[in-house]
Amino acid sequence: MRGSFFKFVYLVPALAGFITVSLGQSAQQSLAQDALAAILQRGAPILGFDTGCESSVKTCDWMAKIPDSTLLVHMSIPGTHDSSTWNYTQATQDSLVRYTGPIPAAEFFQCQDQSYFQMLNSGIRVFDLRVAFNPGNDTIGFYHSQALLAPDTRLEDVLFGYYSWLDAHPTEAVLLSINYESGTGTQDTQAFQEQLYDILSSDLASKYWVQVNGTLGTLGEARGKLTLLQRYDYSLLPDTPEYSKRIGIHLDPEDWTDNTPNITLVYNTVNGVQEIAYIEDYYETDGLPATASVAENIQWKYNATLAHLQEAIDPNFHPDQLYITFASAEHDTVGVTPRNMALGNGTNVPGVNQKILPFLQQNAGKRFGIIMLDFFGSVPGVVEAIIGA
Repeated sequence: MRGSFFKFVYLVPALAGFITVSLGQSAQQSLAQDALAAILQRGAPILGFDTGCESSVKTCDWMAKIPDSTLLVHMSIPGTHDSSTWNYTQATQDSLVRYTGPIPAAEFFQCQDQSYFQMLNSGIRVFDLRVAFNPGNDTIGFYHSQALLAPDTRLEDVLFGYYSWLDAHPTEAVLLSINYESGTGTQDTQAFQEQLYDILSSDLASKYWVQVNGTLGTLGEARGKLTLLQRYDYSLLPDTPEYSKRIGIHLDPEDWTDNTPNITLVYNTVNGVQEIAYIEDYYETDGLPATASVAENIQWKYNATLAHLQEAIDPNFHPDQLYITFASAEHDTVGVTPRNMALGNGTNVPGVNQKILPFLQQNAGKRFGIIMLDFFGSVPGVVEAIIGA
């Protein structure tokens, strides 16, 4: 009888750690499945549901063909800006007004139309997560500026979804850009920073996050794992060994200047050699007059995006440094939404996604760096052009 029992360890996010349960093997498996189903169900407003992807689909496990020795900074990697907003509608906003108060229309916050799992299966490998305390200030959840996206979904739930996906796709590497979202009505407190630190340094996280700090290494080192692009500070953490561990790279929010087409951000210095992120994040075309058309707004954003991509592929610039280009934008003061900017007006005015596609196709195989997109799936071929499929 004793031989049919053994220790089984599984994560219970509500306890923020592990518990050990002595169960028979069949009971173990059933409990594990039920626990995973409950976690993924709670995360579904952000994660969606994983329906899988065929290995024959070019975007499914596209990193499998790339050598382990390839540096991440030498790769072309598609990502999504404000990745968590795919499920955000006016009905969602109206249902949460008791938390947020009156805010601009939902169409100015929605930047995606596919779930996390759909994005992963469609080839997206960089995700832009904006987080702050959920209502009640006891769990960390997801926002886009003032917009609360899913008040019952926790960061741990969503990370567990990534872990489960990576278990099924061990050749792939996923980068998570995590940013404290200011303007949410919640504060960046010591309690928030401690909870975020604890989530990312748990025993489970240590198995799924690249543990190297300060630099981006090779694809081989990152396969089957998450890599942190830290866009927040740990300035309020106690100065004790308990909170001293760091992973990923720190893209200091003080140096990530707002609404800028060409940011130079030093994130590490080793033996006098700087590691630099060159970033285009010109997200609101506010240099234009209020009378500017949708086409003019798109053209301004396209010009900034194209200039940065041209620099990324040019070996005479910075071939061994990190490039991040945001193809996403909006201009809410004149009524131009993220969808308008990405996709145009649906008739005679193409959006940024359509306008950059020929450039990506003509330069397939060159290093674009990371390209962050809105509504990427609405223009077929964009992801394939980035990854050279």
